[in-house]
Amino acid sequence: MSDEHTHEHHSPPGRSRDHDHNSPQGHKHDHPHPHRHRLRHLLTPHSHETADKLDPALESSAQGMRALWVSLIVLGATAAAQAVVVVLSGSVALLGDTVHNAADALTAVPLGIAFVLGRRAATRRFTYGYGRAEDLAGIVIVLTIAASAAFAAWTAVDRLLNPRPLHHIPVVAVAAVIGFIGNEWVARHRIRVGREIGSAALVADGLHARTDGFTSLAVLVGAGGAALGWQLADPLVGLAITAAILLVLRDAAREVFRRVMDAVDPAMVDRAEEALREVPGVRGVGELRLRWIGHRLRAEVAVVVDGEVSVRRAHDIAVEAEHALLHAVPKLTAALVHADPTPAPGESDPHLTLAHHSTA
Repeated sequence: MSDEHTHEHHSPPGRSRDHDHNSPQGHKHDHPHPHRHRLRHLLTPHSHETADKLDPALESSAQGMRALWVSLIVLGATAAAQAVVVVLSGSVALLGDTVHNAADALTAVPLGIAFVLGRRAATRRFTYGYGRAEDLAGIVIVLTIAASAAFAAWTAVDRLLNPRPLHHIPVVAVAAVIGFIGNEWVARHRIRVGREIGSAALVADGLHARTDGFTSLAVLVGAGGAALGWQLADPLVGLAITAAILLVLRDAAREVFRRVMDAVDPAMVDRAEEALREVPGVRGVGELRLRWIGHRLRAEVAVVVDGEVSVRRAHDIAVEAEHALLHAVPKLTAALVHADPTPAPGESDPHLTLAHHSTA
Protein backbone atom coordinates (compact mmCIF):
# COMPACT_ATOMS: atom_id res chain seq x y z
CA MET A 1 0.00 0.00 0.00
CA SER A 2 1.49 3.32 -0.99
CA ASP A 3 1.76 6.24 1.36
CA GLU A 4 0.47 9.20 -0.60
CA HIS A 5 -0.41 12.77 0.21
CA THR A 6 -1.54 15.81 -1.70
CA HIS A 7 -1.36 19.26 -0.27
CA GLU A 8 -2.31 22.57 -1.73
CA HIS A 9 -1.46 26.13 -0.68
CA HIS A 10 -3.87 28.86 -1.61
CA SER A 11 -4.33 32.18 0.16
CA PRO A 12 -7.90 33.38 0.61
CA PRO A 13 -8.82 36.53 -1.29
CA GLY A 14 -8.23 39.85 0.36
CA ARG A 15 -5.79 38.61 2.98
CA SER A 16 -2.09 38.03 3.22
CA ARG A 17 0.52 35.76 4.68
CA ASP A 18 2.49 37.37 7.48
CA HIS A 19 5.61 37.18 5.40
CA ASP A 20 6.39 37.64 1.75
CA HIS A 21 7.24 34.32 0.11
CA ASN A 22 8.83 36.19 -2.75
CA SER A 23 10.94 38.49 -0.60
CA PRO A 24 14.66 38.38 -1.38
CA GLN A 25 15.53 39.38 2.19
CA GLY A 26 15.09 35.99 3.74
CA HIS A 27 12.48 34.71 6.12
CA LYS A 28 11.98 34.27 9.82
CA HIS A 29 9.37 31.84 11.13
CA ASP A 30 8.14 31.93 14.70
CA HIS A 31 5.50 29.43 15.79
CA PRO A 32 5.35 29.44 19.61
CA HIS A 33 2.37 27.01 19.69
CA PRO A 34 3.06 24.15 17.26
CA HIS A 35 0.03 22.10 18.42
CA ARG A 36 -2.31 25.03 17.94
CA HIS A 37 -0.78 25.63 14.53
CA ARG A 38 -1.31 21.97 13.55
CA LEU A 39 -4.94 22.10 14.66
CA ARG A 40 -5.55 25.30 12.73
CA HIS A 41 -3.85 23.76 9.69
CA LEU A 42 -6.21 20.79 9.77
CA LEU A 43 -9.20 23.12 9.71
CA THR A 44 -7.97 25.66 7.12
CA PRO A 45 -5.52 25.74 4.19
CA HIS A 46 -1.89 26.33 5.14
CA SER A 47 -1.32 30.09 5.16
CA HIS A 48 0.28 32.80 7.27
CA GLU A 49 -2.07 35.74 7.46
CA THR A 50 -2.41 39.24 8.87
CA ALA A 51 -5.27 41.67 8.39
CA ASP A 52 -3.04 44.68 7.77
CA LYS A 53 -1.77 43.64 4.32
CA LEU A 54 -3.34 42.75 1.00
CA ASP A 55 -2.76 39.32 -0.47
CA PRO A 56 0.24 39.62 -2.84
CA ALA A 57 -1.83 38.42 -5.80
CA LEU A 58 -4.50 41.05 -5.14
CA GLU A 59 -1.84 43.69 -4.57
CA SER A 60 -0.28 42.84 -7.93
CA SER A 61 -3.68 43.30 -9.58
CA ALA A 62 -3.96 46.67 -7.83
CA GLN A 63 -0.53 47.63 -9.20
CA GLY A 64 -1.69 46.70 -12.68
CA MET A 65 -4.84 48.78 -12.30
CA ARG A 66 -2.83 51.78 -11.10
CA ALA A 67 -0.51 51.44 -14.09
CA LEU A 68 -3.50 51.36 -16.43
CA TRP A 69 -5.13 54.41 -14.86
CA VAL A 70 -1.90 56.43 -14.99
CA SER A 71 -1.19 55.47 -18.60
CA LEU A 72 -4.81 56.16 -19.58
CA ILE A 73 -4.54 59.70 -18.18
CA VAL A 74 -1.17 60.38 -19.82
CA LEU A 75 -2.17 59.02 -23.21
CA GLY A 76 -5.55 60.76 -23.04
CA ALA A 77 -3.85 64.10 -22.41
CA THR A 78 -1.35 63.40 -25.21
CA ALA A 79 -4.09 62.55 -27.71
CA ALA A 80 -6.09 65.62 -26.72
CA ALA A 81 -3.10 67.93 -27.25
CA GLN A 82 -2.38 66.35 -30.63
CA ALA A 83 -6.02 66.62 -31.67
CA VAL A 84 -5.86 70.40 -31.22
CA VAL A 85 -2.84 70.55 -33.54
CA VAL A 86 -4.60 68.32 -36.08
CA VAL A 87 -7.44 70.83 -36.26
CA LEU A 88 -4.99 73.71 -36.74
CA SER A 89 -2.64 72.04 -39.25
CA GLY A 90 -4.80 69.53 -41.09
CA SER A 91 -1.95 67.04 -40.86
CA VAL A 92 -3.10 63.58 -41.93
CA ALA A 93 0.04 61.99 -40.47
CA LEU A 94 -0.57 63.58 -37.08
CA LEU A 95 -4.20 62.52 -37.28
CA GLY A 96 -3.05 58.93 -37.67
CA ASP A 97 -0.72 59.32 -34.71
CA THR A 98 -3.55 60.76 -32.63
CA VAL A 99 -5.78 57.83 -33.54
CA HIS A 100 -2.98 55.46 -32.50
CA ASN A 101 -2.64 57.15 -29.13
CA ALA A 102 -6.38 57.06 -28.54
CA ALA A 103 -6.49 53.36 -29.47
CA ASP A 104 -3.57 52.65 -27.16
CA ALA A 105 -5.35 54.37 -24.31
CA LEU A 106 -8.47 52.30 -25.00
CA THR A 107 -6.52 49.01 -24.78
CA ALA A 108 -6.47 49.70 -21.05
CA VAL A 109 -10.17 48.82 -21.03
CA PRO A 110 -9.95 45.06 -21.78
CA LEU A 111 -6.86 44.73 -19.62
CA GLY A 112 -8.55 46.57 -16.77
CA ILE A 113 -11.56 44.26 -17.08
CA ALA A 114 -9.17 41.30 -16.96
CA PHE A 115 -7.53 42.56 -13.75
CA VAL A 116 -10.94 43.04 -12.14
CA LEU A 117 -12.08 39.57 -13.22
CA GLY A 118 -8.84 38.10 -11.93
CA ARG A 119 -9.73 39.19 -8.41
CA ARG A 120 -12.87 37.07 -8.38
CA ALA A 121 -12.79 33.88 -6.36
CA ALA A 122 -12.79 30.51 -8.07
CA THR A 123 -16.14 28.82 -8.57
CA ARG A 124 -17.28 25.27 -9.17
CA ARG A 125 -17.32 26.06 -12.91
CA PHE A 126 -14.14 28.13 -13.07
CA THR A 127 -12.17 26.10 -10.54
CA TYR A 128 -8.88 27.87 -11.33
CA GLY A 129 -10.43 31.32 -11.07
CA TYR A 130 -10.56 33.99 -13.77
CA GLY A 131 -6.86 34.75 -14.22
CA ARG A 132 -6.95 33.55 -17.83
CA ALA A 133 -8.95 36.66 -18.73
CA GLU A 134 -5.63 38.48 -18.62
CA ASP A 135 -4.25 36.22 -21.35
CA LEU A 136 -7.33 36.88 -23.49
CA ALA A 137 -6.74 40.61 -23.03
CA GLY A 138 -3.16 40.05 -24.20
CA ILE A 139 -4.49 38.51 -27.42
CA VAL A 140 -6.71 41.55 -27.94
CA ILE A 141 -3.70 43.82 -27.47
CA VAL A 142 -1.63 41.85 -29.98
CA LEU A 143 -4.44 42.15 -32.51
CA THR A 144 -4.58 45.89 -31.82
CA ILE A 145 -0.84 46.20 -32.50
CA ALA A 146 -1.35 44.31 -35.77
CA ALA A 147 -4.16 46.69 -36.70
CA SER A 148 -1.90 49.65 -35.90
CA ALA A 149 0.79 48.25 -38.19
CA ALA A 150 -1.75 47.78 -40.99
CA PHE A 151 -3.08 51.31 -40.51
CA ALA A 152 0.45 52.78 -40.53
CA ALA A 153 1.29 50.88 -43.72
CA TRP A 154 -1.92 51.96 -45.44
CA THR A 155 -1.36 55.60 -44.47
CA ALA A 156 2.23 55.51 -45.74
CA VAL A 157 1.28 53.94 -49.08
CA ASP A 158 -1.59 56.41 -49.52
CA ARG A 159 0.79 59.30 -48.86
CA LEU A 160 3.22 57.90 -51.45
CA LEU A 161 0.49 57.73 -54.05
CA ASN A 162 -1.12 61.04 -53.10
CA PRO A 163 1.51 63.47 -51.70
CA ARG A 164 0.05 66.29 -49.63
CA PRO A 165 1.69 69.45 -48.32
CA LEU A 166 1.89 70.03 -44.57
CA HIS A 167 0.87 73.27 -42.85
CA HIS A 168 2.17 74.69 -39.56
CA ILE A 169 5.11 72.31 -39.71
CA PRO A 170 6.80 73.54 -36.47
CA VAL A 171 3.58 72.97 -34.51
CA VAL A 172 3.22 69.50 -36.02
CA ALA A 173 6.81 68.71 -35.00
CA VAL A 174 6.13 69.80 -31.42
CA ALA A 175 2.99 67.67 -31.30
CA ALA A 176 4.98 64.69 -32.61
CA VAL A 177 7.56 65.14 -29.84
CA ILE A 178 4.77 65.30 -27.27
CA GLY A 179 3.32 62.10 -28.70
CA PHE A 180 6.66 60.30 -28.53
CA ILE A 181 7.42 61.41 -24.96
CA GLY A 182 3.95 60.47 -23.74
CA ASN A 183 4.00 57.06 -25.40
CA GLU A 184 7.54 56.19 -24.35
CA TRP A 185 6.84 57.13 -20.73
CA VAL A 186 3.70 55.01 -20.72
CA ALA A 187 5.54 52.14 -22.43
CA ARG A 188 8.31 52.11 -19.83
CA HIS A 189 5.80 52.32 -16.98
CA ARG A 190 3.59 49.52 -18.29
CA ILE A 191 6.50 47.23 -19.12
CA ARG A 192 8.16 47.79 -15.74
CA VAL A 193 4.98 47.13 -13.76
CA GLY A 194 4.03 44.22 -16.04
CA ARG A 195 7.36 42.52 -15.40
CA GLU A 196 7.15 43.21 -11.67
CA ILE A 197 3.77 41.51 -11.32
CA GLY A 198 4.33 38.91 -14.05
CA SER A 199 1.65 40.20 -16.44
CA ALA A 200 2.46 39.33 -20.07
CA ALA A 201 -0.62 41.26 -21.19
CA LEU A 202 0.53 44.46 -19.49
CA VAL A 203 4.01 44.05 -21.00
CA ALA A 204 2.41 43.60 -24.43
CA ASP A 205 0.34 46.73 -23.83
CA GLY A 206 3.54 48.60 -23.01
CA LEU A 207 5.10 47.39 -26.24
CA HIS A 208 1.98 48.63 -28.03
CA ALA A 209 2.51 52.09 -26.54
CA ARG A 210 6.08 51.97 -27.80
CA THR A 211 4.87 51.32 -31.34
CA ASP A 212 2.78 54.48 -31.15
CA GLY A 213 5.87 56.33 -29.98
CA PHE A 214 7.61 55.15 -33.14
CA THR A 215 4.70 56.47 -35.14
CA SER A 216 5.16 59.86 -33.48
CA LEU A 217 8.81 59.83 -34.51
CA ALA A 218 7.71 59.10 -38.05
CA VAL A 219 5.53 62.20 -37.97
CA LEU A 220 8.50 64.23 -36.67
CA VAL A 221 10.91 62.98 -39.33
CA GLY A 222 8.28 63.44 -42.01
CA ALA A 223 7.70 67.03 -40.85
CA GLY A 224 11.45 67.65 -41.04
CA GLY A 225 11.57 66.30 -44.57
CA ALA A 226 8.59 68.42 -45.57
CA ALA A 227 10.31 71.48 -44.12
CA LEU A 228 13.24 70.75 -46.44
CA GLY A 229 10.90 70.43 -49.39
CA TRP A 230 10.96 66.60 -49.64
CA GLN A 231 7.34 65.53 -49.52
CA LEU A 232 8.15 61.81 -49.88
CA ALA A 233 10.03 61.82 -46.55
CA ASP A 234 6.83 61.34 -44.57
CA PRO A 235 5.53 58.22 -46.37
CA LEU A 236 8.96 56.59 -46.67
CA VAL A 237 9.62 57.01 -42.97
CA GLY A 238 6.09 55.74 -42.34
CA LEU A 239 6.95 52.50 -44.14
CA ALA A 240 10.13 52.13 -42.09
CA ILE A 241 8.17 52.65 -38.90
CA THR A 242 5.67 50.02 -40.04
CA ALA A 243 8.55 47.54 -40.20
CA ALA A 244 9.57 48.55 -36.67
CA ILE A 245 5.99 48.04 -35.45
CA LEU A 246 6.02 44.56 -36.97
CA LEU A 247 9.15 43.73 -34.96
CA VAL A 248 7.43 44.88 -31.77
CA LEU A 249 4.37 42.88 -32.80
CA ARG A 250 6.55 39.78 -33.09
CA ASP A 251 7.92 40.23 -29.57
CA ALA A 252 4.49 40.91 -28.06
CA ALA A 253 2.87 37.98 -29.89
CA ARG A 254 5.65 35.64 -28.79
CA GLU A 255 5.27 36.65 -25.15
CA VAL A 256 1.49 36.30 -25.16
CA PHE A 257 1.65 33.01 -27.10
CA ARG A 258 4.07 31.52 -24.58
CA ARG A 259 1.83 32.58 -21.72
CA VAL A 260 -1.27 31.08 -23.34
CA MET A 261 0.67 27.84 -23.94
CA ASP A 262 1.74 27.67 -20.26
CA ALA A 263 5.41 28.30 -21.02
CA VAL A 264 7.70 29.22 -18.13
CA ASP A 265 11.37 30.11 -17.83
CA PRO A 266 13.34 26.82 -17.61
CA ALA A 267 15.60 28.47 -15.02
CA MET A 268 12.53 28.80 -12.79
CA VAL A 269 11.94 25.05 -13.04
CA ASP A 270 15.59 24.40 -12.15
CA ARG A 271 15.29 26.68 -9.13
CA ALA A 272 12.15 24.90 -7.96
CA GLU A 273 13.73 21.45 -8.29
CA GLU A 274 16.83 22.57 -6.41
CA ALA A 275 14.72 23.96 -3.57
CA LEU A 276 12.72 20.75 -3.32
CA ARG A 277 15.82 18.54 -3.17
CA GLU A 278 17.06 20.51 -0.16
CA VAL A 279 13.92 19.73 1.87
CA PRO A 280 14.64 17.16 4.63
CA GLY A 281 12.82 13.91 3.84
CA VAL A 282 12.61 14.49 0.07
CA ARG A 283 14.56 11.72 -1.64
CA GLY A 284 13.78 12.76 -5.18
CA VAL A 285 11.70 15.04 -7.35
CA GLY A 286 9.35 13.53 -9.90
CA GLU A 287 7.12 15.39 -12.30
CA LEU A 288 7.15 19.17 -11.76
CA ARG A 289 4.78 21.49 -13.57
CA LEU A 290 4.51 25.26 -13.40
CA ARG A 291 1.87 27.32 -15.14
CA TRP A 292 0.79 30.94 -15.26
CA ILE A 293 -2.82 31.85 -14.57
CA GLY A 294 -2.90 35.54 -15.38
CA HIS A 295 0.07 37.01 -13.51
CA ARG A 296 0.10 34.30 -10.84
CA LEU A 297 2.05 31.05 -10.88
CA ARG A 298 0.73 27.66 -9.86
CA ALA A 299 2.80 24.51 -9.24
CA GLU A 300 2.12 20.79 -9.24
CA VAL A 301 4.88 18.43 -8.15
CA ALA A 302 5.47 14.85 -7.06
CA VAL A 303 8.21 14.26 -4.47
CA VAL A 304 9.63 10.90 -3.40
CA VAL A 305 9.69 10.12 0.34
CA ASP A 306 10.62 7.09 2.42
CA GLY A 307 7.94 4.47 1.90
CA GLU A 308 8.00 3.44 5.54
CA VAL A 309 7.14 6.84 7.04
CA SER A 310 3.69 7.54 8.44
CA VAL A 311 1.04 9.49 6.62
CA ARG A 312 1.54 12.29 9.15
CA ARG A 313 5.26 12.47 8.41
CA ALA A 314 4.61 12.42 4.64
CA HIS A 315 2.21 15.31 5.19
CA ASP A 316 4.86 17.28 7.09
CA ILE A 317 7.37 16.71 4.29
CA ALA A 318 4.81 17.86 1.72
CA VAL A 319 4.16 21.03 3.71
CA GLU A 320 7.87 21.80 3.92
CA ALA A 321 8.25 21.11 0.21
CA GLU A 322 5.40 23.49 -0.54
CA HIS A 323 6.92 26.08 1.76
CA ALA A 324 10.27 25.80 0.00
CA LEU A 325 8.60 26.30 -3.37
CA LEU A 326 6.79 29.42 -2.21
CA HIS A 327 10.10 30.95 -1.19
CA ALA A 328 12.11 29.79 -4.19
CA VAL A 329 9.71 30.68 -7.03
CA PRO A 330 8.69 34.34 -7.40
CA LYS A 331 4.96 35.03 -7.91
CA LEU A 332 4.00 31.47 -6.92
CA THR A 333 0.69 31.61 -5.04
CA ALA A 334 -0.46 27.99 -5.01
CA ALA A 335 1.23 24.59 -4.97
CA LEU A 336 -0.07 21.04 -5.06
CA VAL A 337 2.43 18.52 -3.63
CA HIS A 338 2.02 14.76 -4.06
CA ALA A 339 4.18 12.36 -2.03
CA ASP A 340 5.26 9.10 -3.67
CA PRO A 341 6.89 6.29 -1.61
CA THR A 342 10.31 4.97 -2.56
CA PRO A 343 9.84 1.62 -4.31
CA ALA A 344 10.56 -1.46 -2.21
CA PRO A 345 12.48 -4.42 -3.74
CA GLY A 346 10.11 -6.50 -5.84
CA GLU A 347 7.23 -4.07 -5.34
CA SER A 348 5.24 -3.15 -8.42
CA ASP A 349 4.80 0.46 -9.48
CA PRO A 350 1.98 1.90 -7.32
CA HIS A 351 0.84 3.93 -10.34
CA LEU A 352 0.58 0.90 -12.61
CA THR A 353 -3.22 0.97 -12.53
CA LEU A 354 -3.08 4.43 -14.10
CA ALA A 355 -0.78 3.46 -16.95
CA HIS A 356 -3.57 2.77 -19.45
CA HIS A 357 -4.88 6.32 -18.91
CA SER A 358 -1.65 7.96 -20.00
CA THR A 359 -1.27 9.37 -23.50
CA ALA A 360 1.69 8.89 -25.82
